[in-house]
Amino acid sequence: MTYPATTGEFSAASGPDPRHERSAVIDLDAIRHNVRRLAAAASPAKVMAVVKADAYGHGAVPVARAALQAGAAWLGVAHISEALALRAAGIDAPLLAWLHTTDSNFGAAVAAGVDIGCSGWELERIVAAAREQERPARVHLKVDTGLGRNGATPESWDRLVGEAVEYQDQGLLRVVGIFSHLAVADEPERPETDQQVAAFREALAIAEDAGVDPEVRHLANTPATLSRPDTHFDLVRVGLGIYGLSPFDGQTSAELGLRPAMTLRTLVSQCKDVPEGQGVSYGLHYRTRTASTLALIPVGYADGVPRVATGGPVRVAGKTYPVVGRIAMDQMVIDLGPEASGTDLQGAEAELFGDGADGGPTAEDWARAAGTINYEIVTRISPRVPRRFINEDQPAGTGHAGNGHGLVGAPGPAGAA
Repeated sequence: MTYPATTGEFSAASGPDPRHERSAVIDLDAIRHNVRRLAAAASPAKVMAVVKADAYGHGAVPVARAALQAGAAWLGVAHISEALALRAAGIDAPLLAWLHTTDSNFGAAVAAGVDIGCSGWELERIVAAAREQERPARVHLKVDTGLGRNGATPESWDRLVGEAVEYQDQGLLRVVGIFSHLAVADEPERPETDQQVAAFREALAIAEDAGVDPEVRHLANTPATLSRPDTHFDLVRVGLGIYGLSPFDGQTSAELGLRPAMTLRTLVSQCKDVPEGQGVSYGLHYRTRTASTLALIPVGYADGVPRVATGGPVRVAGKTYPVVGRIAMDQMVIDLGPEASGTDLQGAEAELFGDGADGGPTAEDWARAAGTINYEIVTRISPRVPRRFINEDQPAGTGHAGNGHGLVGAPGPAGAA
């Protein structure tokens, strides 16, 4: 779904740009900084920037371009449809899609030069697509080393490798990569990561004995990239880190040398004085303790703010206030307190989260309020909130400039951000 106000379908003569009412501001220079930081940690391994789920809600096409400018060698997505949107936007970097169903369009992936993750059941469909396209498929074989999701089991790995080699000998595919995924790398003290590394090395040895010579072997995610050099192999897949968020409890983005890239902001919709005992929002679970001033913040769970996150922070005029009462579909309320009596903050900037550099609220603060993780807070921001990209143009000599767009709405079928 797209919204006319977020896709440019309005007349500038009709008044202010409605997209300025609320936006997720994406700092592409922060994306580039984070990619460089992670590339330094991973070296000599290369970096795959994971831009699935519309780049964790940040805008897949602009983020992909920024990541490539900063030195990412690969891009990664979950679905073939996401990969095709990047190709339609003119991005021709090496690109892997790894999560499929029986209805996935393997033919389109082969035709577009998209690498395909293969856990076993997909192999015959991939080969059929390669025959149809008269072009070898590029395949990354996935082994389940303990996460228990997709990937071939250790018992079926021999068979998958053998069949892939046979098809490779027939010119129907190329085994470009071998990969797996870690379960607890964000908890560095746990022994399961050691067990997974050992299982991955065993799977690599089996593939090597069968004659597979992959271009890339990849296992590490963001936390492993930062804490486990033994997991780096040829390529690391970094998602959360390129958006400047910490994967570790007890370590902030700043402590890891990362810069959060998204700021979620809007404007105060209304400001009014109310008496003691005034109920707030559905259920009236909050009442003012004294005469006070309430400010209405015009975003809610339809915009991706968790309904359960009462107490989440909102910064207005340099001060941070908790959300009071129940978060509704389109709005929430903050209590400015009795000292704000007579204050009119209507139209003032209201920031839900940003980089936290000035002590302001962060995605982690909202995650704690909602009982979830920072990944979910940024990823769930809905298409109704336009993405506004800043710092798209790099300094001269550091790569291709950005596309020069400003406020952008929901992604369309051709991959527009």
